[in-house]
Amino acid sequence: MSIEQAIGFLVFSLVAAITPGPSNVLLAATGAVVGVPRGLPCLAGVALGMGVLIFSVALGLGQVILGHAAILQVLNWLGAAFLLWMAWTIAAAGAASAAVQKKPAGFTKAALFQWVNPKSWLVSTAAAGAYLHGNADSALLQASWLALLFVAAALPCGLVWLAFGALMHRLLRSARAARIFNIVMGVSLAASVGFILW
Repeated sequence: MSIEQAIGFLVFSLVAAITPGPSNVLLAATGAVVGVPRGLPCLAGVALGMGVLIFSVALGLGQVILGHAAILQVLNWLGAAFLLWMAWTIAAAGAASAAVQKKPAGFTKAALFQWVNPKSWLVSTAAAGAYLHGNADSALLQASWLALLFVAAALPCGLVWLAFGALMHRLLRSARAARIFNIVMGVSLAASVGFILW
């Protein structure tokens, strides 16, 4: 991968990682519930989970899944069910002060979430389609570079969303305000299911 290609992909990754999506809603909700320090495992899970997904898609897993309609449909329905469950969990969390007792979305949950997140799949397939080159380095090396560059972009971008959630926790002093914030985050996540099923 040339320097120009790496810079181009890094810009693509920064835009993809900072824009709203299910993972960023998850990070904001986690930050609102437990703050930045206890939310760092969730951030690491989002970034590394996305890196593994990009790596896998760039190596060809995406072609296998996208080439079999039945597998894709099952993944879509499982992803939709998981997103709705997470949306309900966030929306039903109640006041942030009461929710602190609950376990935050950790590393494993956040990493696995990338595999059912529609935005993650769109970003991964777009990245593989636009930035893989047949006459350049091996597919393994290219996939590794794409994954590493995306993780490098996703960590600071995700930290912004985690900090945003933590700031909301400080601003949402009343139980009513915290409840409204959690409902808005849950509804936002549930709305993303439309991208999977339609």
